[in-house]
Amino acid sequence: MKCIVSEDVVISRPLEGPLSAHIAGFAKWARDEGYALYSRQRQVLLAACFSRWLGQESVSPGRVTSGHVLRYLRSRARHLKICRGDAAALRQFIDFLRRQGVIPAERIRSHQPPVEQVVQEFERYLLNERALAQTTAVHYASFVRGFLANRFCRGPIKLSQLCAGDVVRFVQRQARRLHLKQAKLLTTALRSFLHYLRYRGEILHDLSGAVPTVANWSMTSIPRAIPPDLVRRLLASINRHTALGRRDYAILLLLARLGLRGGEVARIELEDIDWNAGSVSVRRKGGQHGVLPLPADVGAAITAYLRMGRPPNSSSRRVFLRCRAPFRGFQGPVAIASLVRHNLARAGIHAPTWGAHQFRHGLATDMLRHGASLTEIGEVLGHRSPETTRIYTKVDLNALRPLALPWPGGVR
Repeated sequence: MKCIVSEDVVISRPLEGPLSAHIAGFAKWARDEGYALYSRQRQVLLAACFSRWLGQESVSPGRVTSGHVLRYLRSRARHLKICRGDAAALRQFIDFLRRQGVIPAERIRSHQPPVEQVVQEFERYLLNERALAQTTAVHYASFVRGFLANRFCRGPIKLSQLCAGDVVRFVQRQARRLHLKQAKLLTTALRSFLHYLRYRGEILHDLSGAVPTVANWSMTSIPRAIPPDLVRRLLASINRHTALGRRDYAILLLLARLGLRGGEVARIELEDIDWNAGSVSVRRKGGQHGVLPLPADVGAAITAYLRMGRPPNSSSRRVFLRCRAPFRGFQGPVAIASLVRHNLARAGIHAPTWGAHQFRHGLATDMLRHGASLTEIGEVLGHRSPETTRIYTKVDLNALRPLALPWPGGVR
């Protein structure tokens, strides 16, 4: 006898087991998230079989854990072929039930490595007490994890035993193999961690002063800007007759015309665009906000995506969404950089870098060559310090050439 779970999902057997009352809700969630019909049918079938198996094992909803998923899949593998994605589908079902409060949240394992316990507490401090961005906290935690693992290996973590020599030796070893910016980030992370330990009373003396300073001369590098002709080639190569092409075209235009960072593009929400005023509100670094005029071609590209590309049933307020279910906003700048890299490779363009920041440098360079002041460039790019904008003077060769002294003895 068939069982109708929803208006378009039907399975061959009645629903059984302790979770049967929640399978229809799971089917609705999958439809709202934009999963295709075939995927939803597979998800519902697995959820129904899992619930039936829990009933046979006499497992109540309050006792269900992720371990039961693994046990069920092993049991299912004895009779049926396990398809790719089955484990992920059941994890989604478990997550859905947790959000509904049907089954309890997973307990944190007590045998977590000591280093990881310290690192996670530090990361929570950065997010909750210092209000740092998630990406910054993750970077800091990564360096601290390496420092603690190097100092204590797999033994017990005795933070009171840390000394200045431990800090200096670690930085000296790591700085040799890191890029300059990464080395500076390492020292910043260690200073923050050592301040944190002193604040917590874990160490008696403030060891942050023992962190060596990484040599850094201002404006030693030239911004790697993508030339305007390559930007035009890239934009012309995109197929704007597809939903994916409309989305990527709008994102690349935002990067090229407004010089936004990848994370700023990812965080744009529907309410941030003022169509009447022709402007877009941008969430900058450090919790800052800025309002920029929306060029006509950028507005037209976003409109085309919203009307004929953006998944219509998503509840997300982000403007740009994934093209595959679940239809959610991008996680952050890494996803935008991946989009840039993919489009450059597809178009066969050899750009200065593979990331999104080259469009930002390209806009600043082009503005400078057309007579814009550093103040105007800094306002567009959202620089908080004029010193940050000064680096673009190095690429204005026409302005720098009159300042060059003649070579002694003349040209030979």
